[in-house]
Amino acid sequence: MSSIRPLAIRNVRILDPSRRLDVVGTVLVRDGQILDACAGDASSLDGAETIDGSGLACLPGLVDARVFVGEPGGEHRETLRSAGQAAAAGGVTSILVMPDTDPVIDDVALAEFVVRTARETAAVNVFPAAALTRGLRGAEMTEIGLLSQAGVRAFTDGRHTLGNSGLIRRIMTYAADFDALVMHETQDLDLAGSGVVTEGLLASWLGLPAVPREAEVIPLERDLRLAALTGARYHAAQISTALAADVMRRAKRDRVRATAGVSAAHLSLNENDIGEYRTFFRLSPPLRSEDDRQAMIEALADGTIDIVCSSHDPQDADGKRRPFSEAESGAIGLETLLPALLRLYHTERVPLLRLVESVTSAPADLLRLDRGTLQPGRPADLTLVDLDAPFVFTKDRIASRSKNTAFENARFQGEVVRTIVAGQTVFDRDTRSVMA
Repeated sequence: MSSIRPLAIRNVRILDPSRRLDVVGTVLVRDGQILDACAGDASSLDGAETIDGSGLACLPGLVDARVFVGEPGGEHRETLRSAGQAAAAGGVTSILVMPDTDPVIDDVALAEFVVRTARETAAVNVFPAAALTRGLRGAEMTEIGLLSQAGVRAFTDGRHTLGNSGLIRRIMTYAADFDALVMHETQDLDLAGSGVVTEGLLASWLGLPAVPREAEVIPLERDLRLAALTGARYHAAQISTALAADVMRRAKRDRVRATAGVSAAHLSLNENDIGEYRTFFRLSPPLRSEDDRQAMIEALADGTIDIVCSSHDPQDADGKRRPFSEAESGAIGLETLLPALLRLYHTERVPLLRLVESVTSAPADLLRLDRGTLQPGRPADLTLVDLDAPFVFTKDRIASRSKNTAFENARFQGEVVRTIVAGQTVFDRDTRSVMA
């Protein structure tokens, strides 16, 4: 670390939700750690690179708690290297990768493989989530204790929802002994069936099989009751309906140890964006009504929803070039997480510090990482952003190996200028370069 040149960022707007800080000042970095981040002009550092941050904001590096990659087994869709490049371009410095790989990340050796490979190839910090059940088959619980001791931060079956309530109770009971985080997708498979859009008038017009909103809220209510029963730490991976927000709000009033996430796409898009059966808008959960989107924004603003994630889910062209009902679900999102979120700032729907908190200190606290903050002594992971810079998200900007974005040619305001991990620049807007 000592070989890294010190860094001084002056005249920059410092946004650090962990300290409720929104001031113009100076950020000093030395030996890969934050030396200071405070108002005013701090003392100089010998030999430091100096950046004039006038007109820019300095945020803690973003923490994304729901990222799918292809490696191992599906490297044609995304590798840990390419996911790291996409993250760096989006100002994301730490990612939690889902266990939906081949083989599934369900034992210590495979979790260590991800950590080792990422350390050698990825530009950002990579933390593996491990499966709740072996092979994601929903039958046999994984070794949560051993995996926790090995440093796994969360347990999830990724895209899969467990239907066996008895098994979920046993998992939560065991996880509670280790204070491990149970992260769960809530989609009732029997209710959802072959549905690809939200049930309603639009689904009828499009002639597509539909999913009722209750398919999300019924397993969520079950999970929250089991979390209250077992005392486990529970996180609803991504909710998307007003019904689910109401259930989460009630659970928090009852002091259940529960948190919830939402994807940036479900805050920014609604079902009408599907248009002429555009498969890049086939997501899971499906895009919802405008009323549901507004409910998600309100739930984020009032703290019912704790974090925002990208739900980055790369799919190759063959998986998307199909009829809408047959196309693979999912979209990439690492590079659009922050600009999509900043739409809510520019429309004055959610305070800026709350938005930044939802992608920095809140997910870091959830995963118990020493990231997502500009506190002195913490790792120097930070993002410089021009909050007002307009840009169009064209295909040639995409660093991800897959190109299935729901924001193709979208107009944004708020561009990442530089991303720094452990004191080293890993992305620079001026050169569009990502250093692995």
